[in-house]
Amino acid sequence: MSGLLKLALGMDWVSSKISKLAGWAVLAAALISAGNALLRYGFDLSSNAWLEIQWYLFATTVMLGAPLVLQLNEHVRVDIIYGKLRGKGPVLVDLFGLVFFLLPVMGLMTWLTWPFFWNMYVSGEISSNIGGLIRWPAALLMPLGFGAVFLQGVAEIIKRIAHLRGRYEMSTQYEKPVQ
Repeated sequence: MSGLLKLALGMDWVSSKISKLAGWAVLAAALISAGNALLRYGFDLSSNAWLEIQWYLFATTVMLGAPLVLQLNEHVRVDIIYGKLRGKGPVLVDLFGLVFFLLPVMGLMTWLTWPFFWNMYVSGEISSNIGGLIRWPAALLMPLGFGAVFLQGVAEIIKRIAHLRGRYEMSTQYEKPVQ
């Protein structure tokens, strides 16, 4: 189990590193958005490329930030049930959700989006908008992001099994989001 646990902690490290890129993408998107607004409304200059790069950066934020959200246990869940569980209950519910929902969906999405990306890459597809960008970098974010969430899901399963066996300490506290 210690080898698998090291693998899981290694995936935690990878998720934290790629999430840094997602964080920088948020900043870049905000700066580009502000600059684009200034140029458009202040100087009547604009380009579709500036709008599209914001979409690409938003995709970067979502797809590369999702594994860290899973690692930090901040993902979406059914609060009505989960919040009332104690002891091993939350860990067992997490294991069920990870094995029967997250892994199959993320595996399927990775598998389905890879050919989508590859076709764009091979064809060199470009946005139909005047001044638009090549599309494959944004399409690449889909299989990368879904694949990273899949791998983080495997890491979470390993950590939860280790926790149930008493070989890994983890917090099972869940703070219900403020409504």
